[in-house]
Amino acid sequence: MNKSALWSLRLGFSNKENKKISQQGLPSFLNESFKVSFSDAIPDFLSDSPRTTASLKEARKKLKVSSKQEQQEKRKADNLVSESMKQWWIDRMITAEYPLQEKMTLMLHNHFVATFQKVRVNHWVFQHNQICRKNAFGNYKTLTKEMVKSNAMVRYLDNSQNKKGRINENLSRELLELFTLGIGNYSEDDIKNGAKGLAGLNYDDDQASYQKQTQDDSVISYLGKKGVFKADDIVDIIFEQKNIPYRMTRKILQWFIYDNPDESLVTYYGDYFRKVNFEFQPLLVKIFTEEYEKDNAGSKIKNAVEYNLQLLDELQIENIKSATIANFLKQQSMDLFNQANVKGWEGGKSWLTTQIFLQRATLADAYCQGRAFSKKAMNAKEAMKRANDIELKWEKGDNKTIIAALTDRLLFNVSPESQKDFETLLRHDFDPNIPNANQAVLRLFNTIVKEPEFQLI
Repeated sequence: MNKSALWSLRLGFSNKENKKISQQGLPSFLNESFKVSFSDAIPDFLSDSPRTTASLKEARKKLKVSSKQEQQEKRKADNLVSESMKQWWIDRMITAEYPLQEKMTLMLHNHFVATFQKVRVNHWVFQHNQICRKNAFGNYKTLTKEMVKSNAMVRYLDNSQNKKGRINENLSRELLELFTLGIGNYSEDDIKNGAKGLAGLNYDDDQASYQKQTQDDSVISYLGKKGVFKADDIVDIIFEQKNIPYRMTRKILQWFIYDNPDESLVTYYGDYFRKVNFEFQPLLVKIFTEEYEKDNAGSKIKNAVEYNLQLLDELQIENIKSATIANFLKQQSMDLFNQANVKGWEGGKSWLTTQIFLQRATLADAYCQGRAFSKKAMNAKEAMKRANDIELKWEKGDNKTIIAALTDRLLFNVSPESQKDFETLLRHDFDPNIPNANQAVLRLFNTIVKEPEFQLI
């Protein structure tokens, strides 16, 4: 596979950045990616969603005295706002001039999970997403502190129920197990004592804050230190631990490059991460520039976002609604803002179940016919008309030239058997100037993207 095309997919969601990486070089491309600004603007679809604890209490008070029909309508309205948020994010992924910020945001969204299904407050879910985006190229420790005190996380992991004398360990446990150190690097006592330090941390307007009547100010022992520790103190102590860098560096390597990264790489980059005080930007530069020089294509299975947006870009389709893409992602078990559990999307081979693979093939058929994801059949005349409207990017030439150009940007490897199949489909006497040439190349494209190798980057 063309290296620029490969890294366009790894650092974004499609082949769109291929030319930039090729012309600018990877270091310059990364520098431009890091310059992407962060906007704290609140989208219009959230205009009627409660933003303060007072407005939220008022809304809930009204809901309690509402009829069942009114309650159902309110839930439906909240669900529609959540769907609008998915579409808003998908549009950002598609239109971003340098999409690395959104790709990193998506990774962090899947690391610090807090779902709409549990949180049920759209503004808090949006805040959670914005925390990921704002810190995408920032500091891991700072991000962790903000996440622990986010209303969405406090709600999702039940810390509102964590009170002095009635401890709930959920947030304390996942902070250690999933968000930072990983299993084996702490004790059950650390979880219990950490929960005491987090007791009383409850919802507030912009972020969670401690409530005096429910916080626990007792002296605790936490990861070898004793004192009266609160959220920021707890995170600071965690980040002093020997194994703190490795869980995150493993996650980054898995998200961008390797489904199964070598542990020596995890350690190597993790040690550097500690050296640069847990700043994401220098870590990403080091990982991407050093791994770029290696022959490592085909080391990761595409997730549903990468698969879908790559097809849209290749076929230059612009009339597919983001709501349709969001629905496809949900069917592929990659529902934005709604992971199945706190561990997030598993990734790797979980993206290639029989059902998911068949859905991807159905999507390829649909897009190559210029329509949305659907099994609905079209008559031959309509199918030809739609196919002729697709502007697949391909170079004119003989069959081998066309096949080589397409496979160079689509497949990390082409077996002799596949090459023979492609040449049978687009024969040696193929004339690229005939009226139906584009349709013939589209059939070739559709065949190529159903190859198992197309699932890999």
